Amino acid sequence: MREIWKAVGEFVRKADMLLFLLCVTASIAGIVIISSATNVRGSAGYIRVQLLALLLGSVLFVLFSLIDIDIIAERRELLLIFCVVFIAMLFKWGDTQNGNRSWLVFSFLPFNIQPAEFCKVPYILILAKIMSVRQNKISSLPTVLRIASVTGFLFVLIIAASEDLGVALQYLCIFFVMAFVGGVNILWFVGGISAVAAASPILWRYLSADRQNRILVLFDPSIDPLAQKERYQINRSLRALQNGGIAGRGLYHGPMVQGGTLPASHTDLIFSSIGEELGMIGCVAVLVLLSAIIIRIVYVGIKSGNYMNRLICVGIAGMLAAQIFINVGVCIGVLPVIGLTLPFFSYGGSSLVSMFFAMGIVSGINMRPAPDANARYIRPKYVA
Repeated sequence: MREIWKAVGEFVRKADMLLFLLCVTASIAGIVIISSATNVRGSAGYIRVQLLALLLGSVLFVLFSLIDIDIIAERRELLLIFCVVFIAMLFKWGDTQNGNRSWLVFSFLPFNIQPAEFCKVPYILILAKIMSVRQNKISSLPTVLRIASVTGFLFVLIIAASEDLGVALQYLCIFFVMAFVGGVNILWFVGGISAVAAASPILWRYLSADRQNRILVLFDPSIDPLAQKERYQINRSLRALQNGGIAGRGLYHGPMVQGGTLPASHTDLIFSSIGEELGMIGCVAVLVLLSAIIIRIVYVGIKSGNYMNRLICVGIAGMLAAQIFINVGVCIGVLPVIGLTLPFFSYGGSSLVSMFFAMGIVSGINMRPAPDANARYIRPKYVA
């Protein structure tokens, strides 16, 4: 028994308990907000799923804190095969929700599984390992082609299997952040952005009329002026935020949240639910808490002294930052409507478990700030 307590004490001392406490605080606050947002439809089931996801996520946090992530990242080919197979399962067993086929539904699980959500972390590990192995030629054509082809393949696969553009865009955001911080020459970014800009008229034609209008509605007031179609969700979201004012109407007292007139009040538009019931103060508090989590992740990466670990932390921080930016941007009407949850706060077992999975990896890096394990791959500089 003494040995067990000694091991627990050792874990608490070395693991990133500050990050864990920040994430648990955000998750518990999210469960309270979800309870209010789902009050009109019976919140018990939603709370039960989130609590179970929090428990499972905490277990994964401990597990991946104890695992040397380099051992897993070393098998990057197997990780890529896992991601491809897992996402491809949607072609046969995908269940359509909210307009896309993003979910695997199994009767023996209390919540549905979103493969593309879970695969974000393995994807980060794959990129980090490729870049660390080729660190001394990070801007070479073969290196850039490798990381770009992995990203492009998974992006296309997610779109084809699930039609979930929101999650697919996150992969692109992660790619750009990791490539930039990893030291890829800026000329590659200029070239990539120029190529996308040149191809955008062609890509635009392949978007459905509905998706085109979701973008155009931000600039053209003549599209859906009565807010019955493309402008409906933005209109509802902004009204909820306006209703909240500075201090909010109070939990379980938001007229739109409790009246059921705010769509996706517990998922994609939970930030608007927070705004109506907790006001601007509540919104700022949520953003401060999420920013603290991102800052802590970046700090662990900088402190690690390991190129690959630093890239992993940057990728996870970029994943969180992109998701927060897109979710909040949709809620305040500056971005087109894209179905993305707010990390730790929105309802969703897959999202919460995958977040703690990622945080466990960061905690493991914090426990082992070792010298660069990939130095053996780096060719020493020639000295005359």
